[in-house]
Amino acid sequence: MSSPKRRIEKDVMELMMSDHDVTLVNDSIQKFEVLFHGPVDTPYEGGTWIVRVELPDQYPIKSPSIGFSNKIYHPNIDEGSGSVCLDVINQTWSPMFGLLNIFENFLPHLLRYANPGDPLNTEASNLMQKDENKYNEMVKQFVRQYATNVRLEDDQDEELDDEDDQDDELSDVGSLSSDDEDEDQPVGNLDL
Repeated sequence: MSSPKRRIEKDVMELMMSDHDVTLVNDSIQKFEVLFHGPVDTPYEGGTWIVRVELPDQYPIKSPSIGFSNKIYHPNIDEGSGSVCLDVINQTWSPMFGLLNIFENFLPHLLRYANPGDPLNTEASNLMQKDENKYNEMVKQFVRQYATNVRLEDDQDEELDDEDDQDDELSDVGSLSSDDEDEDQPVGNLDL
């Protein structure tokens, strides 16, 4: 096995063994999603985002590609695509960094200390510079609207499976009608 593949496996396993919720996309160790929680004592607190990660074959020499799947209001994150403008990932990446650095240091730091001088979202940048209180309110509104009750696909599937098991148990004892209206209701509130 080549050294980059070994490093990819090591870093992904390290991330999976941490407190982060990670789901592989199409069973590929190089494409996955991570639940990322807004840092405490910021307007992002209480929000949960799904962050897409794609590792190039040359990782860790080349930096990972990351982006937010659900909307976030931030000067350095494109509102439409979720792309992140972060020097440490885009320009000054080093093989010394790993995936844990991204989720435990770089992204929390980015949300705490935005750089409105290098915006991907000029509206957020302008508002932050003109009226920080209004900016913080807009961030909180986005958290409420797009980053509440967010779960990864596998978590939603597990929850649906658990509900199906409960429905089966209830119907076995005859206490559930056959025309259960809630059966097809979606779980979660994820607007992409």
